[in-house]
Amino acid sequence: MHLTTPGTKEGKKARPYLHIARITMIDFNSTAFTNPSTFFLMGIPGLEYLHIWIAIPFCSMYIVALMGNILILFIIKTETVLHEPMFYFLSMLAITDLILSTSTLPKMLGMFWFNYHEIGFHACLTQMFFIHAFSGVESGLLVAMALDRYVAICNPLRHTSILTNTVVARVGIVALLRGLVLMTPHPFLVRRWPYCQSNVVPHTYCEHMAVVKLACADISINSLYSLAVIVLIVGTDVTCISLSYVQILRTVFNLPSNDARLKTLSTCGSHVCVILTFYIPALFSFLTHRFSKHIPRHTHILLANMYLLVPPMLNPIIYGVRTRQIRECVQQLFMTKIS
Repeated sequence: MHLTTPGTKEGKKARPYLHIARITMIDFNSTAFTNPSTFFLMGIPGLEYLHIWIAIPFCSMYIVALMGNILILFIIKTETVLHEPMFYFLSMLAITDLILSTSTLPKMLGMFWFNYHEIGFHACLTQMFFIHAFSGVESGLLVAMALDRYVAICNPLRHTSILTNTVVARVGIVALLRGLVLMTPHPFLVRRWPYCQSNVVPHTYCEHMAVVKLACADISINSLYSLAVIVLIVGTDVTCISLSYVQILRTVFNLPSNDARLKTLSTCGSHVCVILTFYIPALFSFLTHRFSKHIPRHTHILLANMYLLVPPMLNPIIYGVRTRQIRECVQQLFMTKIS
């Protein structure tokens, strides 16, 4: 075992986390119990001494996500020209991004800046549920937006008659219910296991597998169910999105001129960028967590944080820059404020 001297640099780095170790030793040497009253979030193992600096870009991303998504919601609500299926789905995406980022960032910043690592057991389960459920909701909304682009390009004359306000609302409710229903078993499965080894979660938030691995029981059912849900959601959604874009490309390449093709494809650019910003970090996080044993733990955790932080920050920027209607409405809003 490597020991650190209190006066050394390493000792100073480790000192903020000694109280976690002491509390854990006291709790678990004295008794074994089913559910701990609290968990302690470790943060980013190996980079504890950088927490105060890592929090600065994290906080900046959170502020951008809050301001950007609230602005998108305000613009869509106030501008009647944006009361169309694509923008209704975009407003649902903005709400989902606000929930995802707010489920993790405030607690994470409190841990990084104020050394507040403690989180109640039920609060941990609630955070876990919101993170995983609304990640599933966001994936479903990306499918809904692909459906909107498919109808708009492949059947433009019937776009408004097919995607009525009622249909849009039902699609949004289906995406919400699917995420909630599929992720509801997670906290109940986690709650049933005995925790008699440690209550220190080696993560910045209550990630499902990071918490479950603390249980002193066979957790194979959690692993299998989690994997099955991920394969079901991602497999189904990516397949639907891919099929939609295959049909879109077939329609686009049948158009008579290059200008018409480019103009039609440009309407899909924002959606494609949002898809990439959501699925690429998620794919890297999933693959490194499941199949790579040689990648440092802090790399896993940073990738997991990017998966929750990057899409909420970039989505309003992408749609604000690439969508002409939103860009014009934002410019008009700021010009009115200035004048």
